[in-house]
Amino acid sequence: MSVAEPHPTKKRKSHRPVFDPDRLFAEQNRALQDTFTDRLRARLRAGALLAWAAAGCVGQGSCLLMPGKMFRRFPLFFWSVACRILNLKVRTIGERAGSLTPRADGRRVIYVANHCSWLDVLVLGKVLPAFFIAKQEVRHWPVIGYLTFLGRTIYINRNRQEAGQDVENVINQLRKGYDIAFFPEGTTSKGNGLLPFMSSLFAIAKPVRRPSDPATDDHPSCIIQPVTVAYDQLEGLPVGRHRRSFVFSWFGDMDFGPHLMGLGKWRSMRATVVFHPPIKPEDYPSRKALSNAARAAIEQGSEDLRQNRLQDITPSTRS
Repeated sequence: MSVAEPHPTKKRKSHRPVFDPDRLFAEQNRALQDTFTDRLRARLRAGALLAWAAAGCVGQGSCLLMPGKMFRRFPLFFWSVACRILNLKVRTIGERAGSLTPRADGRRVIYVANHCSWLDVLVLGKVLPAFFIAKQEVRHWPVIGYLTFLGRTIYINRNRQEAGQDVENVINQLRKGYDIAFFPEGTTSKGNGLLPFMSSLFAIAKPVRRPSDPATDDHPSCIIQPVTVAYDQLEGLPVGRHRRSFVFSWFGDMDFGPHLMGLGKWRSMRATVVFHPPIKPEDYPSRKALSNAARAAIEQGSEDLRQNRLQDITPSTRS
C-alpha cells in the first residue's frame, strides 16, 4: 500500500506594492524637464542666482570693511538666499560643534564632509560658520571665484611641493580663531558612495611633531566633526540611486551651466545635513586612523539616511 506524498505548500503571492523611487519619478515626471514652464523656471532661477552672486560680491566686500563679525555672518545669509532661489530646503540632524562665538573649551572645529556636487557649498555654506578649503582653480572661476575669495576661502594647490605651505596657511586661520570646513575626498563623486579620503589634509588637525620646529608647539587645539550631506527628496518624493547620480551629483567633466539649468527645472528639493559627534585627533595614533574614523562616520550617516534610520531623531529644519 503506497502512501500518497503530501503536496508541497504553495507560497502565497504577496500583494504588497514594491516602491521604486526611480520608476515613480519616471512615470509621474516623464516630461517634467521638457515643458515651457520648467524651462522658464530654470532660466529665471539661473538669472536670479547670477544677480544675487553679483550683489553678494558687493555685500561681502562691504562687510569686510565693517568692524565685528559681519564678514562671517554675511556668507550664511548669502548661501541661505541662494538655497531659497532654488527652493532647496535644508534639514539638519544633530548638533553643530562650533558657532560664531568661541567654544567653551577653546578648541577650533574642523568640519569634514562628503562631496558630490557644487550644491554642497550652498547647503553647508548656509549652516556652517566656517572658512572653506578649495582647490586653486576655483579662485579663477567667473563671479564664484571672486565671491569665494571675499568669503575668505583658503585655496590649496594639491601638489606635494607646496603641501606644507598649504597646511600652514590653514593652520594660521585656526590660530586666528576661525573654524574650517573641507571635503577630504578632494573631488566630487556620483553620490552613491564615498571616494578615498586624502589623509594628508588631516595634518591641519594632527601635524607631525618635530622637535626642531617650534611652529608645531603652538598648534591650535582642534576637534573634527564629520558631516554627512545627502539629497533625499525631489519634489516631495524620495531620491533613488539614479536621481541621486544624475540630478544632484556634479562630477567628471560635467559642465556647470547645463547642470544648473537641469536642477532649476525641478519645483523643490531637500538636502539633509547630519552633524556627527566630534572626534578628538589625540585619540588616534595617525592621520590615516583619524581620516578613517571620520570617513566611517560619514559613510554610516549616508547609509542611515538611505535606510530612513534617522527618522526618530528630532531634526531642526531650516528652509
